Amino acid sequence: MLKIGIISLSVREGRNAVAVSKWVLEQSKKRKDAEFELVDLYDYKLPLLGLTPTAQEGKTIKAWQDKMASFDAYIFVTPEYNHSYPGAFKNASDYLKPELQNKVVGYVGYGGLGGIRAIEAHRLVAAEQGLASVQRTVNFMLMSDFVDFAEFKPAAYHEPIAQEMFDQVILWGNALKTVR
Repeated sequence: MLKIGIISLSVREGRNAVAVSKWVLEQSKKRKDAEFELVDLYDYKLPLLGLTPTAQEGKTIKAWQDKMASFDAYIFVTPEYNHSYPGAFKNASDYLKPELQNKVVGYVGYGGLGGIRAIEAHRLVAAEQGLASVQRTVNFMLMSDFVDFAEFKPAAYHEPIAQEMFDQVILWGNALKTVR
C-alpha cells in the first residue's frame, strides 16, 4: 500500500495551512487504498541552504530528508505568496532530490486565485527533482472558501475534486513504485 505524505508548506504565524491540511487529511480518510500522514514543515527548523549548519540543524536536515524519503507520493498543501510558493518551501525542497525522484505529487493550493500560480511555479522545481505531478489540483479561494480571509470554510464541491486528485496520485504512485 502506498504511503502518501500530506505536506503542509507554510510556516507563517497565523497561517491557514493547518486548517487546509487537516481538511485534506480528513478527505484522505475516505480512502482505503493508501496510507496518509500529515507533515508540517513548521516542525522542521531548516537553516538556509548554503549556510554551514550547526550540529542540531544538521540533525534537522537529516530528519526532514528521512521523513520525505519515507513516502511513496505526496500532496503538497501550499499557499500563494507574491505569485509563487513560500520561500520556506523552496528552501526545504532544495534539501531534497534523491528523496523525491521517481515519485508523484498532487497539489492543494489556496490564495487569491486558489494557489494556482504557486502550484505552477513549483511544478518547474518538481520536474527538475524528478518528481512527477498530477493534472488535478484542489484550489481554495480566499474570497469564497474563507470567512474574512482567515476561517477556513470550504465549499462542498471541493470534496469530489480532492478524490479525483487522490485517484491520480495513487495511480501514478503505484506506477512509479515499479521503477524505483
